[in-house]
Amino acid sequence: MNVSGRPDRVDVAPEVDLSGGWAPELWLGAPAPGGLALPPASPTMAWMYSPRGVFLGENHVIVADSGNHRVLIWHGRPTADEQPAEVVLGQPDGTTEGRAANGRGPERGMNLPTGVLVHEGRLIVADAWHHRILVWDEVPVLDDTPPDHVLGQPDPNSVLPNQGGECSASTFYWPFGIAIVGSRFWVADTGNRRVLGWDGGIPTPGRAADVVLGQPDAMHREENRGGDAGPASFRWPHDITGTDDLLLVADAGDHRILGWSPHPDVDGPADTVIGQSDFTTSTEWPYGPHTGDRFRFPYAVGLDGDRLAIADTANNRILLWDDVPLDGRAADYVLAQPDFGSNGENRWTSVQRDTLCWPYGISLCGDRLAVSDSGNNRVVIWKRS
Repeated sequence: MNVSGRPDRVDVAPEVDLSGGWAPELWLGAPAPGGLALPPASPTMAWMYSPRGVFLGENHVIVADSGNHRVLIWHGRPTADEQPAEVVLGQPDGTTEGRAANGRGPERGMNLPTGVLVHEGRLIVADAWHHRILVWDEVPVLDDTPPDHVLGQPDPNSVLPNQGGECSASTFYWPFGIAIVGSRFWVADTGNRRVLGWDGGIPTPGRAADVVLGQPDAMHREENRGGDAGPASFRWPHDITGTDDLLLVADAGDHRILGWSPHPDVDGPADTVIGQSDFTTSTEWPYGPHTGDRFRFPYAVGLDGDRLAIADTANNRILLWDDVPLDGRAADYVLAQPDFGSNGENRWTSVQRDTLCWPYGISLCGDRLAVSDSGNNRVVIWKRS
């Protein structure tokens, strides 16, 4: 109280905007801001169920509509909320769902597709629970177009993990993430706890990988090489990105990002770790002491130029850096949360344009960022002003 008997003024610090100018531009999928984002009883070309992967390019948006076991394609960038996709793959039409819809086999079907990518006009899809990679030589313009190539299986009908036998340098077990980095094609072979790389880009079917990271050889598949986390091991490698000089792998199960510079030609230790204090720690935030430099199941990582984005999935947020934090420093910006210490699903409120619930996949393209907002059954495209 002051001498007049009136309470003293309390100065309140102004709210700090930690978004870095990023804001939602539009969303694809469930029309649910203000309520719950539930999937429809039957799918449409406009709605999704737990999408886990997204590709945002200059000429296409591709979404792995994982819960509906299909991939949706927009030719050109969408311009309106809830805009329907133009092409569906993995299902006979836009209203059918299921792993073997209408008795169809795996030749055209999918089982939990995740990673999606367009590279030099070719579409690549990680058909994770069929333990294979599908390749189209052109981005399809017709529904239900079969792939031109199948990697990881002996034929289009086979779907067993590791082809029903021991793992090798040409088989997969839950391949979730795919990327072209430099001149190599990389696959996060999650169930085999390793990352595979092929020189010269997308390989021909049956060709063994040139690089195996995370295991002592192509026949081993133990979590963290059968021990504790280390600089050359993975628990759940899930996504890959990088530049000509840097390879980054999202090791979701160890709550970290591992980096190699230059790209590794053989199995060996990473020289950068983001999200942990050292290479042998695998603490799950929020149980550690930090916020903007710690993660909880980071399932996706994206890099465009110097800008780095990480989907900190179980903390329901996207973390962004203006340049790669080789020193392990905290993020510069956070999306979908009011600060670095918050992590609630949809900020513990109703679904809003700028909230997230289990963001599972991301794609950076210039001043735009696409996020697979899996728990809200939608994809949100953010734009930086």
